[in-house]
Amino acid sequence: MRLRYRLGVLRNLDPTFYCDPTVFRSERERIFWQTWQLLGPASQVAAPGDYVATEIAGAKVVAIRADDGELRAFRNVCVHRGARLFEEGSGHCSAIRCPYHNWVYGLDGTLKRTPWFGEDPDFDMADWPLQQISVEEWRGLLFVAIHPVEPLLANLGDTVTVLADEPIETFQLYRTEHLVFDANWKIYMDNFIEGYHIPGIHPSFYAAIDFEKFETVAMNNVIKMTAPPKDDLFYRGTWLTTWPNWTLSLFDGGMNTSRINPIDEGRTELLYHYYFADLSDATREVRDRTVDGSISVVREDFGICEITHQNYASGGYRSGPLSPRHETGVAWFQQKLAAILT
Repeated sequence: MRLRYRLGVLRNLDPTFYCDPTVFRSERERIFWQTWQLLGPASQVAAPGDYVATEIAGAKVVAIRADDGELRAFRNVCVHRGARLFEEGSGHCSAIRCPYHNWVYGLDGTLKRTPWFGEDPDFDMADWPLQQISVEEWRGLLFVAIHPVEPLLANLGDTVTVLADEPIETFQLYRTEHLVFDANWKIYMDNFIEGYHIPGIHPSFYAAIDFEKFETVAMNNVIKMTAPPKDDLFYRGTWLTTWPNWTLSLFDGGMNTSRINPIDEGRTELLYHYYFADLSDATREVRDRTVDGSISVVREDFGICEITHQNYASGGYRSGPLSPRHETGVAWFQQKLAAILT
């Protein structure tokens, strides 16, 4: 399960790499749970009691603003019997209550009440706080990491410099989208970080860019793709993918971010957030047209990803060659995967 070379030709990963449940279990622990994961805008947790709950490759987590104004994050798991504390999504609360047995925690994660528990001289509530994980904000975006192996800025790599002149922290959340499809997350990632498929899968998108000038550059922990847009394209022509699984695309006056999250080895969800500088009624039609156009392009990829996954799983595919012009991002991504997982 590694990149293959033959006569100097760089080849795609072995298909079992995408379909084997043991590979997925290793990815969860060594990639998703050790890297910084984007939860969306930090505005979701602006005030004490505000929270956002989600899953990271099966691990339930929650970030919350505590009463003292500090941002904290925890495993979204009650210490009593392992129940989920929050449903996925964002909201507001004055305390953290487990729906199973009504145990109550403060917003700082300390255990406050255990109703009807009974007397036990050896039980001390101070010994049973929620399991804390790492959380940070960067330029208006919220990130968590379960077992981080490096600081957030190191994980972001050249994303920091690429976006240095973009006013991303001035953009406000406008809309979210949740999409699910039946293919391995790496098949979608391979697809997202190359423009080679655009003429065949996205004919309208292809017509709206100067494809002959499409460029892919692999940098430190980020892949940058650019193409000059034509007049009728909502994208500005810059698309970023930061290791291991989140993306950022620029619009005029806004952007979107997405997190590619595996449900299992054969299913993936995309968690999209759309942001704009101007949320006035005067620009609503333009915003909606931009979001709808973006989602339409994203959905066009699902069919080919699902069929590709089926072919990988059937044994009908052997590792093929990667384009030196258009698939340098794919090679970069797969090399990082192989270095961690093999």
